[in-house]
Amino acid sequence: MIYDHLLRPLIFSLWNDPEDAHEFVMANLERVTRSKLLLGALAAVATVKDPRLEREAFGLKFPNPVGLAGGFDKNARAIRGFEALGFGFIEIGTVTWHPQPGNPRQRVFRYAKDEAIINRFGFNNDGAQKIAERLAADTAPRKAPLGVSLGKSKVTPLEDAVDDYLSSLRVLYPYGDYFAVNVSSPNTPGLRELQDKKALDDLLAALDDEGRVLQKKHPGGTVAPKTVVGSKGGRKPILVKIAPDLEPQALDELLEVCTRRNVDGLIATNTTLSRDGLNTLTEEAGGLSGRPLFPRSLAIIRHIRRQLPDMPIVGVGGIMSADDAWQMLEAGANLLQVYTGMIYEGRPN
Repeated sequence: MIYDHLLRPLIFSLWNDPEDAHEFVMANLERVTRSKLLLGALAAVATVKDPRLEREAFGLKFPNPVGLAGGFDKNARAIRGFEALGFGFIEIGTVTWHPQPGNPRQRVFRYAKDEAIINRFGFNNDGAQKIAERLAADTAPRKAPLGVSLGKSKVTPLEDAVDDYLSSLRVLYPYGDYFAVNVSSPNTPGLRELQDKKALDDLLAALDDEGRVLQKKHPGGTVAPKTVVGSKGGRKPILVKIAPDLEPQALDELLEVCTRRNVDGLIATNTTLSRDGLNTLTEEAGGLSGRPLFPRSLAIIRHIRRQLPDMPIVGVGGIMSADDAWQMLEAGANLLQVYTGMIYEGRPN
């Protein structure tokens, strides 16, 4: 009630550029993160603890199935704050090997009547090495698993993409509990070509091999020991985040590659280039998220579950209510992520 009738209208009205509002929220949550007293107070009012919500997937235990999607905390600034808000897991990034500013601003647009957002951020982040340093400074065990979304640097040619991803994996491996391979953002030129069968096969094979090597050097997890079950692949879990715009044949080819290359799970889905379901007329380029994306994400999850009955799926895309979450779970998702729903509804649960 407070968020719906006071905080959200205030935040939306104070900043014409939603990115400024986002930075305001992140800066204040970062301040909360530095105070044990404030963290405790936030957790007391925001966290729901119930053993019936606990989940296991791809070798990890989760206090609840609702996670923060990649893209919200790009630079690992407020992980503890998001834990206190009640998220069952947090995914940072997308992180690239080279620091990059992303696309020119303004690059994010709200469509409140549609409960939708279009963004074309372009993987703006501090770079893998800086983010690894930030994570290394936070040594206390975490209560919820941490995912790290990996992407290709814009300056890196497609033919060098594998080395770019591997460089990021090497420096971030000690700090993540799972790694999401983002080959589906529509906002980095050429990135979605990495979803093609041959390119994806090469990338996943290299990440699988490198993960096994890194696991011998860094055998520990970063969450509390009781939440770590153990990965089936001899390394920390690797997930692939897929686009909602794939044609059925391309999607099936992607699933075949992921199965062959020991992928531990799929994140379905990223933002879409389609404007189906968006009633507001706009010519803004970028990926669409929020309520209009929900039917497509749901359909993709159902398709994956029919094709791969045992593959763990993280459902994301247009979850705006408990009913939406339940539909995704019934469709076959094991875990969920929210981003745009957090902006419009103000809570993860």
